[in-house]
Amino acid sequence: MSHSAKKPPAQTASQLPLRALAGAVLPTLLWILLPAAAATAGPDTRERLSAGSPAWLQAIGQLTVPGLKTEQGRERHHTERCSATLVGPADQPQADLIITAWHCLEAYRDLSRTITFTLLPHSSARRELSARPYADGGGMAADWALLRLNDPVPRSEVAAIPLHPGLADAEQTILMAGYSRDAGIGLSGGILSYDPACRITHNTARQGYTNCTAHKGASGGAVIQLGAQGEPLLSGIISEGDGAQDSRFVPVAVMRAAAQRAILRVP
Repeated sequence: MSHSAKKPPAQTASQLPLRALAGAVLPTLLWILLPAAAATAGPDTRERLSAGSPAWLQAIGQLTVPGLKTEQGRERHHTERCSATLVGPADQPQADLIITAWHCLEAYRDLSRTITFTLLPHSSARRELSARPYADGGGMAADWALLRLNDPVPRSEVAAIPLHPGLADAEQTILMAGYSRDAGIGLSGGILSYDPACRITHNTARQGYTNCTAHKGASGGAVIQLGAQGEPLLSGIISEGDGAQDSRFVPVAVMRAAAQRAILRVP
């Protein structure tokens, strides 16, 4: 896969001002999410969430999933730390649906244990919400999952991001964001990091390929493209990345029907 696509100056999806946050924001895979030390590409173009970041980045939260893994015939507890995005139509007063990657829930077997979605984790506006699985793609070939929050989030607190009505346009830049756990810009998952103006290098109905930078922990995070009016549209879900400039995502088109049923509460 070619990585020769050059990134234009950061613009479009990175130039909308962030609402003032109440409190200070602290500064079955894989080649997919290799440690930062394995990255050999050019300079890291990601940014950290800050007062100058797009306001809608607040809808991307941390996802903590308690799981069980079997090693040498014995089960052990395992906590998966991923990212997820609060989604919903722009005209709804509240939202209770989040989208993440299927592999983030792969080890979730004990339904009595709580999945936690955390918005603004390092702010005085931090909010932890419990979530339960709603629907998923069933495997890495369709690496997406929907979860229902037990308590809705008012739009006045954090605005949900609408779904892209089609496929992301490969001729336009995208923004890729998640809680990458690299020791560099990601601060070991301590803050949201995002590649503000990267490119789709190849796009199919079931998978998108990009030159964006993402590390372990960003799985389930958001791929955003701005609409005609500058509005953010969730275009995909981060599935895998090499910690350099080779990251892949599942287009929203793959799970749009299931997401719309969930939003409308259609059985």
